[in-house]
Amino acid sequence: MPFEPINPPEFPAPIAPYSAGTKVGGTVYVSGMLALGEGGTVLYPGDAAAQTRHVLEAIKTTVEAAGGTMADVAMNHIFLKDMADYAAFNAVYAEYFPGDKPARYCIKCDLVKPDCLVEIASVAHLG
Repeated sequence: MPFEPINPPEFPAPIAPYSAGTKVGGTVYVSGMLALGEGGTVLYPGDAAAQTRHVLEAIKTTVEAAGGTMADVAMNHIFLKDMADYAAFNAVYAEYFPGDKPARYCIKCDLVKPDCLVEIASVAHLG
C-alpha cells in the first residue's frame, strides 16, 4: 500500500533523508522527533522539560497535518538520554495526554546529537 509523506512546512529541513511522518490508510507514523532548529541546532540544551514540550508540539503538528489530533495517538516510543529526566518528561507528557493514555515504552540511550535529551516516535490511528 502506498504511503503519503507528511512534512509540515513550518519544520526546518530534516538532518537526514526522512519525512516527519507518513500516512498509510488511517494510520500515521511520526518519525522520531528531537528538539532541533534550523541546520540541526539543538534547542533548549540541558532542559529536558523544554525539549519534551518542543518534541510533543512537533508530533502534534505532524499528526494534525495528517488530519488527526493528539487523541488519535495510540503508541509512543520514548528515548531519554538520562533517566534522571524521567519525572520532568512525565510532567510535560501528561499535559499532552490528559485523558486516556496511549501505550508507550521508554528506554535510556544515546541520541543522535549529544545535547539532545528526549526523542519520541509516535503512531496515531485516525477515525
